Amino acid sequence: MDIKTTKTAVLRGKEQLTIEDRALPELTPDSVLVKIKACNICTSEYGVYNGSRTRPYPLVFGHEWAGEVLETGSNVDELQPGDMVACGYEFDPASPESLEGRTGECRRIKTANDPNPDGYFGNAGFAEYAVKSKVGLYRIVPGVDPAVAGLLEPIASAVFGLRKLRVQRGETVVVIGGGTMGILNALMAREYGARVLVSELLPKKLKTAQDCGLETIDAAAKDPVGEVMRRTGGKGADAVILAVGAQSATDQSFEMLKPKRGRVLLFAASYPSPKINLDVNTIHYRKIDIMGTFGADHRDFQAAADAINSGKIDFTPVIEARYPFERMEDAMKAACVPGAYRVCVEMG
Repeated sequence: MDIKTTKTAVLRGKEQLTIEDRALPELTPDSVLVKIKACNICTSEYGVYNGSRTRPYPLVFGHEWAGEVLETGSNVDELQPGDMVACGYEFDPASPESLEGRTGECRRIKTANDPNPDGYFGNAGFAEYAVKSKVGLYRIVPGVDPAVAGLLEPIASAVFGLRKLRVQRGETVVVIGGGTMGILNALMAREYGARVLVSELLPKKLKTAQDCGLETIDAAAKDPVGEVMRRTGGKGADAVILAVGAQSATDQSFEMLKPKRGRVLLFAASYPSPKINLDVNTIHYRKIDIMGTFGADHRDFQAAADAINSGKIDFTPVIEARYPFERMEDAMKAACVPGAYRVCVEMG
């Protein structure tokens, strides 16, 4: 196909968003040309827009996208024109990290802080078209809402964390925080057979969790620690996922745990960072596992794609609103509203 340029959203400074024509990279033997259908706005992206996070400018951004394959390189046998795909992380399959299964830690892949040859920084998902390596794309079955398919990366990051957390069928898992990532963690933990409780302060987020069929704790009305103990018959939680970065939540996570061999997954980042107010002897004698998580590996993306494709889980409650591409700035402002879930930009 003779598609050489694409309209692309560009951040040139705080709250300085434009739509510009940008040259597309050449299609290589291992890459794929995709017509992007939808891209969701991640926290890290609206944080750059409103100035709460920093990235180099000019920034082309967007990694939660899905679209239709238009053309494939000569070495691409896994995908065909017309296939729906969702975006994951690119990686070098021959790197030491990848050979060990840690594809999300591959050091040879460009990040949002690395420049492209044309001087822009980042990986552009808020665009009409993208050229992407075949290893960073995952097939989505026909009929899936592109906005839901675009949740592939956040779902994969939840899968990666749950894999580290070693969630088992029949366990009780408490998710503190009912935002987008809290809900996705809770839905996947339930899919793995755990009993899941979502602790949240905001009525809007409690309702979203309830609309997903999740058991909730109104942390504004009841003591979350006391509620966990009451609902587990005094046993406590087998594991807690911190999906919000707050000191009170961090303190509660350890108090909710069962007496021995409890696990805590530190999923959310926050600035300033909360502290772990726990002495080493307590961790030692109670045999507590404390884990950090960030990103995802190839197997987690495939598991996330499988979850989306199965249709067994309704992920749509975390899609807050939809905007056309020409209203990109309105979409960004909507994403910045405190308490918002994912805002989707539809490319058509």
